[in-house]
Amino acid sequence: MSFLRYSGKALFSSISRSYAAEWNAKISTGRFVIQDHLKEVLAQNGPVVALESTILTHGMPFPENLEMARSVENIIRQAGAEPATIALLSGKVHIGLTDSQLAELADSSRTAGSECVKVSRRDIAYTLNQGLLGGTTISATMFLAHKAGIKVFVSGGLGGVHRGGESSMDISADLTELGKTPVALVTSGVKSILDIGRTLEFLETQGVCVATFGPSTQFPAFFTRDSGHHSICNLNSYDDAAQLIHTTFSMDLNNGILIANPIAEEYEVDGHQIEECIQRAVTEAEDLKIKGKAITPYVLQQVNQLTQGRSLKANVALVESNALVGAEIAVRLSKLENCDNKVKPCNPLIPRQVQNSNSISTTSSKSALDTPRVAVVGASNLDCVLHLLNDSVQFHGHTNNALSTVCSGGVGRNLCDGLSRLGFNPLFLSAVGNDVNGEKLSACLNTWIGVMSFIYHSRTLLIIPLSWIVKEICTWVLEI
Repeated sequence: MSFLRYSGKALFSSISRSYAAEWNAKISTGRFVIQDHLKEVLAQNGPVVALESTILTHGMPFPENLEMARSVENIIRQAGAEPATIALLSGKVHIGLTDSQLAELADSSRTAGSECVKVSRRDIAYTLNQGLLGGTTISATMFLAHKAGIKVFVSGGLGGVHRGGESSMDISADLTELGKTPVALVTSGVKSILDIGRTLEFLETQGVCVATFGPSTQFPAFFTRDSGHHSICNLNSYDDAAQLIHTTFSMDLNNGILIANPIAEEYEVDGHQIEECIQRAVTEAEDLKIKGKAITPYVLQQVNQLTQGRSLKANVALVESNALVGAEIAVRLSKLENCDNKVKPCNPLIPRQVQNSNSISTTSSKSALDTPRVAVVGASNLDCVLHLLNDSVQFHGHTNNALSTVCSGGVGRNLCDGLSRLGFNPLFLSAVGNDVNGEKLSACLNTWIGVMSFIYHSRTLLIIPLSWIVKEICTWVLEI
């Protein structure tokens, strides 16, 4: 049999390539610190909203940043969801922060020796290895939120293509992260200090759906409701937004969604005045040779001073509005997914049998979360059952009428089927030939299979039982 001839070394080499994504997440759980109450909510596919921490460490001055963080988390809780501020502390990824940790991040810029790193995706590993304090940007927060199984993320404004980016190639990692990480991001559009037109063009290239939350497709520019550009669609309600996210993720498009929520009219700063302040701040940054990720914090600080604090008030207001929108969407998305039995659990850090549980008690949640996944190494084959309709088999070139059914079989497969029916989520390690029957077999197993290793120049085991309507099975045909 093909499976038995396949060497263990080659099998597990193939497994490591084809299943690396999920198992890397499981192996790296030692780097994650998820608050206990968030574990329980995530295990039940409940509504959780991710929050970035750079807005605390680099986006606003103290103490306004801490007041904003507390306010945003309270808004999310009052809407029926759970906030999960993400940051890097002492070599660990923290999903959800205590109030003292929020205060530590907010005050980091004022405390000697505790300067916080602005962490993009590229900086995650270095910051963890060095044990540094890290405030996560949109790109890092999206990546880490997805690892933890969080599908909705709220921020202030999206990074983008910097002005002059066509020559400098200064393009935020936020955009490429949206193109490859399935998380819905709610922001007040793109920061107005950026090239919004080119940013939207770049997002289109990345395959990102950009939608405005509200009655029009006008795309907001952070402090102002209309940037002069348009989203590809608009979402009139929380239900519309949740349905769009649900459909996108169920299609396995493997990219994010940008939901642009315009700032409230009463907090909108006059577009012309803010544009003049931005141009002045950008010019100053160029004169001071400020580049890269230091540009945005500097410009926002200067704009706040030039507008006499009005831009900071607008910044707080838009983040709070985004938090409410994100929480309401997360609540509806959770209900949608829990009503759809076909949705695959998304959290690689929590066992699926726990995620599928209808209820988890406080006393049993810890042991359930620590339950290892069962792995089954065994054979699989394709069963093609022929139910002969004739009273007797006609030989010597005669045609026999029959009904056929195709299903998966094999000892290993049958063990996995039994484990699944008992509520486990087994990891099935098997090998089949790289042929048509192998493709059919993998399609039969795609609901719960872990790894299927295809072997070139080998054939999938095919078993053809022949049976009569009125008699027991009398003949088996094996194609090896």
